[in-house]
Amino acid sequence: MEKRIEQINSGFSETGLRKMRDVLARHVESGKIPGLVALVSRYGETHVEAIGTMSHDGSSPMDRDTIFRMASTSKPVSIAAAMILLDECRLRLDDLVQTWLPELADRQVLKKIDGPLDDTVPARRPITVRDVLTSTFGLGMDMTSLGTPIMGKIFEQGLTPDLPVPMPEPDEWMRRLGTLPLMHQPGERWQYHISNDLLGVLVSRVTGQSFETFLRERIFEPLGMKDTGFHVPANKIDRLPPLYAPNPENGEFLVWDEAEGGRYSQPPAFQGGGGGLVSTVDDYHAYYRMLLNQGMHGGERILSRPAVELMTTNRLTPEQQAARHTMATNNVHISFGQGQHGGWGMGMAVRTYRGDYASIGQFGWDGGSGTSTYADPDKHLTGILLTQVGMSTPDSPRLIHDFWTTVYQAIED
Repeated sequence: MEKRIEQINSGFSETGLRKMRDVLARHVESGKIPGLVALVSRYGETHVEAIGTMSHDGSSPMDRDTIFRMASTSKPVSIAAAMILLDECRLRLDDLVQTWLPELADRQVLKKIDGPLDDTVPARRPITVRDVLTSTFGLGMDMTSLGTPIMGKIFEQGLTPDLPVPMPEPDEWMRRLGTLPLMHQPGERWQYHISNDLLGVLVSRVTGQSFETFLRERIFEPLGMKDTGFHVPANKIDRLPPLYAPNPENGEFLVWDEAEGGRYSQPPAFQGGGGGLVSTVDDYHAYYRMLLNQGMHGGERILSRPAVELMTTNRLTPEQQAARHTMATNNVHISFGQGQHGGWGMGMAVRTYRGDYASIGQFGWDGGSGTSTYADPDKHLTGILLTQVGMSTPDSPRLIHDFWTTVYQAIED
């Protein structure tokens, strides 16, 4: 009897789920997306679709346990490590980060975003933990400022993944970060990505453990996320597809990263919370389900309810948000519309207005490797779509867009 009630309450229509599968299959049949794995879940009922193949020349089929490079969808998961430290009072939101990250004491701030690196003024105040967790500490990936001296230096120093030099180990990464001025005053505006990598160094220094060890002990193992980490061990490497960055000119499949011998076949020098995780649909489902359950997993509390609320509701003022809104709406050739949510919590986007089919309050993020992971408390919905096609062309973003359109159409209650 119980099972029957659960199915009635699941609120997915058979027709809607069929439409979702048909639309996903159409993207694969187009030849633009070799394969994908999608998961949708409500009220304990879960549907998984694995369509297509691991590589574009039709090798092994995609499977439910295929491992994907999560790219920026690492952000909503890695933030949980910092939230645990807040819960345990080992960090406070308004603590100065220089206690653990002395490299960030006594900051200078650029007078102009495109100015020379030595044309600076002193920071008005020190950087706090809150600034790092809300991505407002003063440095980040600003796609509207490509070509400026500061962005050039960020790339040249290996402070972001694989562009054009590998990231160094954490202490050296911090040393290099500490040689740069800030782009904006601490707390002034939202900036993408670098704060999420910085967070891992902070967690590691507070705990005395590697970032991965802390995540594994406190998040991955308790949630049963057995395939999640910063690299794929040799005995699982056959479950990792190649990652493609199609040629924008002609759509040709260029391999950005092989599985065997690729970037994820060995433990990295830098465990990047901003984009370094590999995972599966079921592992990510366990994590988002815990967030929808206000921090509980079965009978075990992983995060406090207020920690989950802080992460998954908007933390930005309109002034801090302005740059993020500009990036989303004026750079659609870069973001393909990705990021038009209205808000940002901690480590993830939060929808603050109804801009498409998703409900206000939906939270999560997308990844440049063709990944999309969100949960919606209003609909008690989790949706995860994983591909191996990077966003060098609009193909995976369009697939992601269509996935979410059909997911919301499939809800009947």
